[in-house]
Amino acid sequence: MHQHSEYYRAMTAKDARFDGVFFAGIKTTGIYCRPICRVKTPKEESCLFFSTQAAAEAAGFRPCLRCRPELAPYALQQNLAHAIWRKIAAGVLNESSVEEFAQQIGLSSRQLRRVLVQEFGVSPVELAQTQRLLFAKKLIQETALSMTEIAFVAGFGSVRRFNALFESRYQMTPASIRRTAQPSSGELVLRLAYRPPYAWQELLSYLKGRAMLGLEEVDLEHSCYMRTVKIGDASGWIRVSHLSASQQLLVSVSSGLHKVLMPLIEGVRNQFDLEANPAMISQHLQQDPLLANQLDRTPGLRVPGAFDAFELAIRAILGQQVSVAGATTVAGRLVREFGEPVTSPWSSLSFHFPKPQILANASVDQIAGLGMPGKRAATIQSFAAFTVNGGLNFAPGLPLDEVIRTLKSLPGIGEWTAQYIAMRALRFPNAFPAGDLGLQKAVTSEGEARCNEKLLLQKSQRWAPWRSYAALLLWQSLAVTTE
Repeated sequence: MHQHSEYYRAMTAKDARFDGVFFAGIKTTGIYCRPICRVKTPKEESCLFFSTQAAAEAAGFRPCLRCRPELAPYALQQNLAHAIWRKIAAGVLNESSVEEFAQQIGLSSRQLRRVLVQEFGVSPVELAQTQRLLFAKKLIQETALSMTEIAFVAGFGSVRRFNALFESRYQMTPASIRRTAQPSSGELVLRLAYRPPYAWQELLSYLKGRAMLGLEEVDLEHSCYMRTVKIGDASGWIRVSHLSASQQLLVSVSSGLHKVLMPLIEGVRNQFDLEANPAMISQHLQQDPLLANQLDRTPGLRVPGAFDAFELAIRAILGQQVSVAGATTVAGRLVREFGEPVTSPWSSLSFHFPKPQILANASVDQIAGLGMPGKRAATIQSFAAFTVNGGLNFAPGLPLDEVIRTLKSLPGIGEWTAQYIAMRALRFPNAFPAGDLGLQKAVTSEGEARCNEKLLLQKSQRWAPWRSYAALLLWQSLAVTTE
């Protein structure tokens, strides 16, 4: 009852901090909304609250056409159920059966069902159906794709199945919610919401210093990020810009990527840390004077993630014991030497990142010839082989310590590299590379001996479970590009 009252107050206040944390089902209308919905707030006794869209739809509610629940950022939780949910949201059950997916993550299908029912009140199939329907609804309202294209892009096996489920769940036809669509030029533009504030320029600056020539580009003048993308046999490019007034990112997607939109959007969410709850993170980190000033200067600072975990891991290995600029230069050479050529609207974007198989089969001398020690080249080769063998496919919900231990068991991967990969590629909010010289410098007062790794690790415990955000704040406080 206490939580019900808390959620109702948040809904009355249109509090963006709770966007995606819960959804309100309105008994008098049969519709469910985000807490930020601008319609007149119903009476408290008319509201039921749900932790997910799937739970609201399982209870018989249909999504609001005004606030559009499919736009809500996810609730970021580090537990098994939410990790599984993220994979389902990316479309894993569009390609695999429940039994196959359960086997992939080390569970039985019965265990998988029990985990989701206990956390969300719905089965894996029900959760997948809700995600498909909401994604289809998003495409209907934001694009000019045909209903047939939308049905298959959203993961439905047939148009008939799509139409029947949409009408039975939402009591309306798909065509009835189509707005004036954008011109059908082959390029799609999709919107992704976040919880404000968002330190967009700071994130772009961080990515710009690490952008790999040929693969990605950051245009600070026009405030956007571009990159090439290859998912399976789908190839193309994306462009990401910021709509601060509506608290959304705009993602332009080339036509070659339309059939992989679900995993593509998940990659963008990861790279731009769209699930962060800055109010919650700041409330905790503000308690430390060391971080409070930087939080005030850069509210909404995100942890830049990675579109692809393997790509980021290789970039982290290249960054061992060298400057950011040096690592970025060598990374660009790696892309041009081993990457697959691609055409894009920008001459600077002409390659996909090398596949793990390519780097695993390359000789150490070939890789070292790009300008790195032979030992580091051997690390890249062995890490690529580790990835080919499924090593980066960590089971959902695996503890950070176990992930770090596995990564450090690989040749050439030390504590710093493992923590950096966990922080940016694997999205652990409590990862912290305490061996980083920049972080040690940032916590050292003028005139003092530089803080060492052991002492910094001790200091960092008070920032848990948001130590990754503390690391970004400390790097930002140096006012220089540091990796």
